[in-house]
Amino acid sequence: MDLLKPLIALLAIVNPIGAVPFFLALTQGFTSEQRQRTLRVSAFSAFCVVAISGLAGLHIIQFFGISIASFQVGGGILLLLSAMHMLNAQPAESGKDDVDEGQARADAGDSIAVVPLTIPLLTGPATISTMVIYAEKTRTFFEHAVLVGYGVVIGAATYLAFVASGRIARVLGQTGINVMTRLMGLILAAMAVELLADGLGKLFPILGGAAAP
Repeated sequence: MDLLKPLIALLAIVNPIGAVPFFLALTQGFTSEQRQRTLRVSAFSAFCVVAISGLAGLHIIQFFGISIASFQVGGGILLLLSAMHMLNAQPAESGKDDVDEGQARADAGDSIAVVPLTIPLLTGPATISTMVIYAEKTRTFFEHAVLVGYGVVIGAATYLAFVASGRIARVLGQTGINVMTRLMGLILAAMAVELLADGLGKLFPILGGAAAP
Protein backbone atom coordinates (compact mmCIF):
# COMPACT_ATOMS: atom_id res chain seq x y z
CA MET A 1 0.00 0.00 0.00
CA ASP A 2 2.92 2.33 0.72
CA LEU A 3 4.00 1.87 -2.89
CA LEU A 4 0.57 2.83 -4.21
CA LYS A 5 0.14 6.06 -2.24
CA PRO A 6 2.92 7.97 -4.05
CA LEU A 7 1.62 6.71 -7.42
CA ILE A 8 -1.93 7.83 -6.67
CA ALA A 9 -0.62 11.21 -5.56
CA LEU A 10 1.40 11.56 -8.79
CA LEU A 11 -1.56 10.63 -10.98
CA ALA A 12 -3.66 13.24 -9.20
CA ILE A 13 -0.98 15.90 -9.63
CA VAL A 14 -0.18 15.12 -13.28
CA ASN A 15 -3.87 14.59 -14.21
CA PRO A 16 -3.41 13.53 -17.87
CA ILE A 17 -7.16 13.65 -18.53
CA GLY A 18 -7.28 17.28 -17.44
CA ALA A 19 -4.55 18.09 -19.97
CA VAL A 20 -6.51 16.69 -22.93
CA PRO A 21 -8.23 20.04 -23.76
CA PHE A 22 -4.83 21.74 -23.78
CA PHE A 23 -3.44 19.00 -26.03
CA LEU A 24 -6.27 19.58 -28.51
CA ALA A 25 -5.82 23.34 -28.37
CA LEU A 26 -2.06 23.23 -28.81
CA THR A 27 -2.20 20.74 -31.70
CA GLN A 28 -5.05 22.29 -33.68
CA GLY A 29 -4.34 22.20 -37.40
CA PHE A 30 -2.02 19.22 -37.02
CA THR A 31 -2.56 16.15 -39.16
CA SER A 32 -3.34 12.82 -37.51
CA GLU A 33 0.27 11.70 -37.92
CA GLN A 34 1.63 14.93 -36.46
CA ARG A 35 -0.73 14.68 -33.50
CA GLN A 36 0.30 11.06 -32.95
CA ARG A 37 3.96 12.08 -32.99
CA THR A 38 3.26 14.87 -30.52
CA LEU A 39 1.44 12.62 -28.07
CA ARG A 40 4.20 10.00 -28.23
CA VAL A 41 6.88 12.61 -27.52
CA SER A 42 4.77 14.07 -24.71
CA ALA A 43 4.17 10.67 -23.09
CA PHE A 44 7.88 9.78 -23.30
CA SER A 45 8.83 13.22 -21.96
CA ALA A 46 6.47 12.78 -19.01
CA PHE A 47 8.14 9.44 -18.24
CA CYS A 48 11.59 11.03 -18.47
CA VAL A 49 10.71 13.95 -16.19
CA VAL A 50 9.24 11.69 -13.49
CA ALA A 51 12.02 9.09 -13.70
CA ILE A 52 14.87 11.60 -13.81
CA SER A 53 13.33 13.68 -11.03
CA GLY A 54 13.15 10.57 -8.88
CA LEU A 55 16.65 9.34 -9.64
CA ALA A 56 18.66 12.55 -9.98
CA GLY A 57 16.30 15.47 -9.38
CA LEU A 58 17.75 16.35 -5.99
CA HIS A 59 21.33 16.29 -7.31
CA ILE A 60 20.43 18.36 -10.39
CA ILE A 61 18.72 21.03 -8.29
CA GLN A 62 21.64 21.17 -5.88
CA PHE A 63 24.21 21.27 -8.71
CA PHE A 64 22.60 24.22 -10.49
CA GLY A 65 21.47 25.92 -7.30
CA ILE A 66 17.87 26.02 -8.56
CA SER A 67 14.99 26.33 -6.15
CA ILE A 68 11.49 25.03 -6.72
CA ALA A 69 10.28 28.63 -6.45
CA SER A 70 12.52 29.69 -9.35
CA PHE A 71 11.24 26.75 -11.38
CA GLN A 72 7.68 27.89 -10.68
CA VAL A 73 8.39 31.41 -11.93
CA GLY A 74 10.03 30.11 -15.11
CA GLY A 75 7.19 27.68 -15.71
CA GLY A 76 4.63 30.40 -15.14
CA ILE A 77 6.25 32.62 -17.77
CA LEU A 78 6.24 29.76 -20.31
CA LEU A 79 2.57 29.07 -19.61
CA LEU A 80 1.68 32.74 -19.97
CA LEU A 81 3.39 32.96 -23.37
CA SER A 82 1.48 29.90 -24.59
CA ALA A 83 -1.78 31.32 -23.21
CA MET A 84 -1.34 34.47 -25.30
CA HIS A 85 -1.22 32.39 -28.48
CA MET A 86 -4.19 30.28 -27.42
CA LEU A 87 -6.34 33.33 -26.70
CA ASN A 88 -5.99 34.14 -30.40
CA ALA A 89 -6.88 30.52 -31.29
CA GLN A 90 -3.35 29.99 -32.61
CA PRO A 91 -0.97 27.09 -31.96
CA ALA A 92 1.58 27.76 -29.25
CA GLU A 93 4.40 27.35 -31.78
CA SER A 94 4.42 28.35 -35.43
CA GLY A 95 6.97 28.10 -38.22
CA LYS A 96 8.13 31.00 -40.36
CA ASP A 97 6.89 31.35 -43.93
CA ASP A 98 10.28 30.59 -45.44
CA VAL A 99 10.49 27.22 -43.66
CA ASP A 100 9.04 24.06 -45.16
CA GLU A 101 5.53 23.77 -43.70
CA GLY A 102 5.64 20.04 -43.04
CA GLN A 103 8.98 20.21 -41.24
CA ALA A 104 7.91 23.33 -39.35
CA ARG A 105 4.79 21.58 -38.04
CA ALA A 106 6.82 18.52 -37.05
CA ASP A 107 9.32 20.70 -35.19
CA ALA A 108 6.49 22.65 -33.59
CA GLY A 109 4.83 19.40 -32.50
CA ASP A 110 8.00 18.20 -30.78
CA SER A 111 8.46 21.59 -29.16
CA ILE A 112 4.88 21.76 -27.93
CA ALA A 113 5.07 18.19 -26.66
CA VAL A 114 7.90 19.11 -24.31
CA VAL A 115 7.09 22.76 -23.49
CA PRO A 116 4.47 23.64 -22.39
CA LEU A 117 2.52 20.36 -22.69
CA THR A 118 4.82 18.14 -20.62
CA ILE A 119 6.60 20.90 -18.71
CA PRO A 120 4.96 22.52 -16.86
CA LEU A 121 1.36 21.49 -17.71
CA LEU A 122 1.73 17.79 -16.95
CA THR A 123 4.90 17.55 -14.90
CA GLY A 124 5.42 20.92 -13.28
CA PRO A 125 7.11 21.98 -10.05
CA ALA A 126 4.60 20.02 -7.94
CA THR A 127 5.46 16.76 -9.71
CA ILE A 128 9.20 17.35 -9.60
CA SER A 129 9.19 18.39 -5.95
CA THR A 130 7.04 15.37 -5.06
CA MET A 131 9.49 13.01 -6.75
CA VAL A 132 12.43 14.72 -5.05
CA ILE A 133 10.75 14.25 -1.68
CA TYR A 134 10.17 10.54 -2.33
CA ALA A 135 13.70 10.17 -3.67
CA GLU A 136 15.11 11.42 -0.39
CA LYS A 137 13.46 8.44 1.35
CA THR A 138 14.77 5.76 -1.02
CA ARG A 139 17.63 3.57 0.14
CA THR A 140 17.61 0.34 -1.90
CA PHE A 141 17.88 -0.49 -5.59
CA PHE A 142 14.31 -1.79 -5.54
CA GLU A 143 13.00 1.53 -4.18
CA HIS A 144 14.81 3.42 -6.94
CA ALA A 145 13.37 1.01 -9.52
CA VAL A 146 9.90 1.76 -8.15
CA LEU A 147 10.46 5.47 -8.85
CA VAL A 148 11.24 4.62 -12.47
CA GLY A 149 8.11 2.45 -12.51
CA TYR A 150 6.08 5.49 -11.49
CA GLY A 151 7.42 7.23 -14.58
CA VAL A 152 6.32 4.32 -16.77
CA VAL A 153 2.78 4.48 -15.37
CA ILE A 154 2.60 8.26 -15.79
CA GLY A 155 3.86 8.02 -19.38
CA ALA A 156 1.34 5.27 -20.21
CA ALA A 157 -1.52 7.21 -18.63
CA THR A 158 -0.56 10.31 -20.61
CA TYR A 159 -0.42 8.33 -23.85
CA LEU A 160 -3.84 6.72 -23.32
CA ALA A 161 -5.46 10.03 -22.37
CA PHE A 162 -4.11 11.83 -25.43
CA VAL A 163 -5.01 8.96 -27.77
CA ALA A 164 -8.67 9.49 -26.80
CA SER A 165 -8.37 13.18 -27.76
CA GLY A 166 -8.78 12.30 -31.46
CA ARG A 167 -12.37 11.23 -30.88
CA ILE A 168 -13.04 14.41 -28.94
CA ALA A 169 -11.61 16.51 -31.81
CA ARG A 170 -13.92 14.83 -34.34
CA VAL A 171 -16.95 15.55 -32.17
CA LEU A 172 -16.07 19.20 -31.57
CA GLY A 173 -15.06 20.13 -35.12
CA GLN A 174 -12.82 23.09 -36.02
CA THR A 175 -15.24 25.72 -34.67
CA GLY A 176 -15.59 23.90 -31.38
CA ILE A 177 -11.82 23.53 -31.06
CA ASN A 178 -11.31 27.27 -31.72
CA VAL A 179 -13.82 28.15 -29.02
CA MET A 180 -12.25 25.67 -26.62
CA THR A 181 -8.77 26.98 -27.47
CA ARG A 182 -9.68 30.49 -26.37
CA LEU A 183 -11.35 29.18 -23.22
CA MET A 184 -8.33 27.02 -22.37
CA GLY A 185 -6.07 30.00 -23.09
CA LEU A 186 -7.93 32.02 -20.49
CA ILE A 187 -7.69 29.18 -17.97
CA LEU A 188 -4.03 28.66 -18.81
CA ALA A 189 -3.33 32.37 -18.27
CA ALA A 190 -4.96 32.15 -14.83
CA MET A 191 -2.86 29.07 -14.02
CA ALA A 192 0.25 30.91 -15.13
CA VAL A 193 -0.53 33.85 -12.86
CA GLU A 194 -1.10 31.48 -9.93
CA LEU A 195 2.20 29.73 -10.61
CA LEU A 196 4.04 33.03 -10.91
CA ALA A 197 2.43 34.44 -7.77
CA ASP A 198 3.29 31.36 -5.72
CA GLY A 199 6.88 31.28 -6.97
CA LEU A 200 7.42 35.01 -6.51
CA GLY A 201 5.86 34.81 -3.04
CA LYS A 202 8.44 32.20 -2.06
CA LEU A 203 11.33 34.12 -3.61
CA PHE A 204 10.22 37.46 -2.18
CA PRO A 205 8.22 36.90 1.04
CA ILE A 206 7.55 40.63 1.27
CA LEU A 207 5.16 40.24 -1.69
CA GLY A 208 3.02 37.97 0.45
CA GLY A 209 2.69 40.52 3.20
CA ALA A 210 5.31 38.87 5.38
CA ALA A 211 7.18 42.11 5.95
CA ALA A 212 7.23 43.44 9.48
CA PRO A 213 5.15 46.60 10.09
